[in-house]
Amino acid sequence: MDWWSTVIGLIAGGLTTASFMPQVIRIWRRRSANDLSLTASVMFTVGITCWLIYGIQLHALPIIIANAVTLGLNLSILGLKLRHG
Repeated sequence: MDWWSTVIGLIAGGLTTASFMPQVIRIWRRRSANDLSLTASVMFTVGITCWLIYGIQLHALPIIIANAVTLGLNLSILGLKLRHG
């Protein structure tokens, strides 16, 4: 059952992480992030950082991978928001 939990975790992490790609691409193409809330983006970044730390403490690969990539994508969104927002 442990391998099944890992597979489900990897699928969940992959899908939720990939969901940020359209937002990054949209901001990049339009050179505008006016519709994004800076407060919500900062809160989400802090939350993802906490999830990443939690995953590291648990040695849970799906949590670590998903949140490390999501953190990178969200930091890109924050950077674009500050630059184009």
